[in-house]
Amino acid sequence: MKRQQLGMTLSGLLGAAFAIAIVALLVMKVAPEYYEHRQIVSAVRKVAANARADASVKEVRDAFDRQANVDYISAVDSDALEVTKEGGRIVISFSYEKRIPLVANVSLLLDFSGSSKE
Repeated sequence: MKRQQLGMTLSGLLGAAFAIAIVALLVMKVAPEYYEHRQIVSAVRKVAANARADASVKEVRDAFDRQANVDYISAVDSDALEVTKEGGRIVISFSYEKRIPLVANVSLLLDFSGSSKE
């Protein structure tokens, strides 16, 4: 009985390596942005939870600036925060875009938003 060889051709191997490299490039560029978004949401929730009910907008923004400094957050500054009150509680919302250059003139645009509401 003759056995048939199984395996991958050189062109198949190069194609698979190229596809894996593209996926790895995307993951390496996008993953840090999602991690920073999670940090921003965490900081916003922490500031909203620790804020007094009668705190001013400036006090909330200053508290966020301090927390952002501790967590090394640079994607959002306190001016981009929308501070409101709902049911006697401080609610902080934010929204921002992040443009990630990939290759030459090709870039990826990510829209992030979040709130201290749970």
